[in-house]
Amino acid sequence: MKTITRRDLLKTAAFAVGGSVFLNRPIASWAKGFEATSKVVLVRNQQLFANGNNPDLAICRQMLDQALCSLTGQNDAKAAWNSIFKPTDILGVKTNGWNNLPTPPEMEQILKEKALESGIKEENLSIKDRGVIDDPVFQKATALINIRPMRTHAWSGVGSLVKNYILFNPKPSSYHDDSCASLAEAHSLPLVAGKTKLNILVMFRPLFHHVAAQQVSEEYRWNYSGLLVGFDPVAVDSVGLRIIQGKRNEFFKEDRPLNPPAKHIELADTRYHLGTNDPAKIELVKLGWTADSFV
Repeated sequence: MKTITRRDLLKTAAFAVGGSVFLNRPIASWAKGFEATSKVVLVRNQQLFANGNNPDLAICRQMLDQALCSLTGQNDAKAAWNSIFKPTDILGVKTNGWNNLPTPPEMEQILKEKALESGIKEENLSIKDRGVIDDPVFQKATALINIRPMRTHAWSGVGSLVKNYILFNPKPSSYHDDSCASLAEAHSLPLVAGKTKLNILVMFRPLFHHVAAQQVSEEYRWNYSGLLVGFDPVAVDSVGLRIIQGKRNEFFKEDRPLNPPAKHIELADTRYHLGTNDPAKIELVKLGWTADSFV
């Protein structure tokens, strides 16, 4: 009898995670067949911050509905949301609560509205960052939404959707070695494997450069006024990373690579097979405002 090693288990987990990217897709997204590229929708609205420092709630809602209709191929927002969730789902929305740049509360409010409109019971819905592994809804979840803002990060290059599941590990520091290269492993953990139905990378006012680990300078943020949405978290992160790098190059007037590099996004593809990082295999759909998109 063959002895099952830890390496065998990791290979099995990686295969399961890679497969979940496809298994979680609504049927409409299979139109091009198994070899279809990963679809990512970028939607932007120049009026998002027209009334001040906070994003306009109605515009946020419109942007998300537009992106989801494009992603799913549905003609209206209700049908698009209903193609992803069932009324019987137990839904965990994994946000990011870092004080200096959290998931916008406007987006959390909209996701709650959409879940309830899809028939999900309020007691079967939780929106949370810290404490997810002890949360009874996340413990029983049948579906997850992964949402967070994009920003540069002193340990991993960028804070990304791949990184956002780090707190599903009781010991998140175990991913910190080698510029957080192994972050994609978190997506194979029992609480999350195969459950993510939607990935949303918030690009409202991204942080494209940092001078200290826990500091944010407004000098290095800008009104990009966008959302990136997709079923494949690696593809969404890959597009977001290109935008961050494009802004860095423009601002510094030279090629200014991230330090440390965001190697966990590439390795999420090449080592862990969670999704695709290859721009040639990403179908990018751009909606709305297109000026200075960097992609």
